[in-house]
Amino acid sequence: MNKTININLANMLFHMDEDAYNKMQRYLESVKRSFANTPGSDEILADIEARIAELFHEKLDNERQVITQKQVDEVIAIMGQPEDYMVDEDIFEDEPNTGRTNSEPRKSKKLYRDTEQKYVAGVSSGLAHYFNIDPLWVRLIWVLLTIGSSGGFILIYGLLWLLIPEAVTTSQKLDMRGEDINISNIERKVKEGFDDVAQKIKSVDYEDVGNKVKSGGKSFFDTLGDIIMFFFKVFGKFIGVLLIIIGASTIIGLFIGMITVGISDMVQIPGLNMYNLVDASNMPIWLVSILGFFAIGIPFFFLLYLGLKILVNNLKSIGNIAKFSLLGLWLISIIMLIVFGIKQAAARAYSDTAQVTEDLYFRDVKDTLEIRVVAYDTRFRNKRKVELDGLTITRNEAGEEVMVLDDVSFYIERSRDSIAKIEIVKESDGSSFEKAEELAEKINYEYTIEGNTLLLEDFLTTSRENKIMNQEVRVNLFIPAGAVLKYSKDSGFNCWRFHAKNDRDLDGCEVKDEVWKMGADGELKCQDCPEIIEEDDNDDDNNGRNKIRIDENGIDIDIHEDGESIKMKIGKDGVHINSNEEDTDGQNRINIDENGIDIDIDDNRSEPNDTNYKT
Repeated sequence: MNKTININLANMLFHMDEDAYNKMQRYLESVKRSFANTPGSDEILADIEARIAELFHEKLDNERQVITQKQVDEVIAIMGQPEDYMVDEDIFEDEPNTGRTNSEPRKSKKLYRDTEQKYVAGVSSGLAHYFNIDPLWVRLIWVLLTIGSSGGFILIYGLLWLLIPEAVTTSQKLDMRGEDINISNIERKVKEGFDDVAQKIKSVDYEDVGNKVKSGGKSFFDTLGDIIMFFFKVFGKFIGVLLIIIGASTIIGLFIGMITVGISDMVQIPGLNMYNLVDASNMPIWLVSILGFFAIGIPFFFLLYLGLKILVNNLKSIGNIAKFSLLGLWLISIIMLIVFGIKQAAARAYSDTAQVTEDLYFRDVKDTLEIRVVAYDTRFRNKRKVELDGLTITRNEAGEEVMVLDDVSFYIERSRDSIAKIEIVKESDGSSFEKAEELAEKINYEYTIEGNTLLLEDFLTTSRENKIMNQEVRVNLFIPAGAVLKYSKDSGFNCWRFHAKNDRDLDGCEVKDEVWKMGADGELKCQDCPEIIEEDDNDDDNNGRNKIRIDENGIDIDIHEDGESIKMKIGKDGVHINSNEEDTDGQNRINIDENGIDIDIDDNRSEPNDTNYKT
């Protein structure tokens, strides 16, 4: 059983056993004796203690862990013994040895702002240390980029100013240069600072005007920097809050969705497990939902963590183990989802059809043929069903679960002989042409003939086991020339599915209960539509503006010829006649309606005044 001692090292609290404490105390006393007569010894010792505290903190898993003698030995090995270094003044100045042999790898640098050589914020000098180039080149690059981007790179500079920390302590300055943080380098760095101060004191009377201007410029930029940093910090806090809200709300929503989907899959609610209808990979939905949660949630977790880091300065890191574990989990989820998507796409990569052609025999082909489209509710009126965006799950007459889809379209064309025919083209996707044809053949589509009425269903059915594979049905009706027909629709029918070439250029939604006759040219001729008579004359005198139209609204005549025009409309609201000569202002008008007769003659060529008769 060892005695534990609490120590305060560089304002950090540690728990050490008695043996480790005694060894650490002897080491610090020997370091203190070695720098007894060295300028800046207090600052050197403070930096050494700060570095030791930093190393202890890195080696501890939690704050309650006790530092043992083994960990003290590891720290001393990193920092080195005082007698291992040349601390003599002359040796230090002539040979700045850092204790590293040529065979030892160079310590990696860390990015800091070097405020000792700054002009604005020390970003350029910090980048120069990191990339081992002259700060002048970095500043020239900033100027060129700022000019080339019309000032846009100023925002990037400000962002780096906000994100890159300043090298304040001796350890940070050594990290910035990639030098080992040990006793020798700490001593050298501190002594360099004292030498700079001493040199400035000696030459204070010899500084020229240029140095004063430089110092004044730095003071100006320091003040400007404080103002800019204030606004950047406010903006940064706002961004942090925004990232926290976005990350937290997304993760919560994904978690609720994952739990909901997982429960619905485990409970297997009858009729509601729609996932199995579209899945072709045999991957359970709970696994897909978990993979989706990790694939989307992990990036948003890091957004949440970034927001917290922006708002909380001393937020403890989650650790490299957690970071790399989340990264690996995210990569696994992405890869599995990609495999899942590839399987889904491969299951529908091919498309093929199955075709059935049959003759239609009506009671009397010379009589009017009626084509009626029946909605699926007529057939499954008394069946329980679940509907979802064009898909219905129900049971057929045999009690089997079937899918009811509404992807059915109708086309009317002229038959090549005197026999009416129906062609049913079934189409489906599949993992191969053979599989697609097999699924197409399993599509069920029915029609019936009652006397002279052809009943066409506007839906198709297939077994639930066949899954949704973009099943479609096209119904082609071939009607012999001279046959008279009409077609009607139930209220639930989508008229845009009906296609027929006709002489009125009407689509399926505009056709009502008219009677049609199949022409020899394959065009349906309307038999009871209002007559339309149009006459277009393309002579140069009237520019093709003559028109006579007779329809359900009455008679509309519009004639333009030799500079004169006449318009006459005869309809339910009476007779209206307007005539005038286009090269004059004269205009004649006659209106005969329920209000009586109104004649208005305006002839500027013969009479100074208009003539008006009204009865």
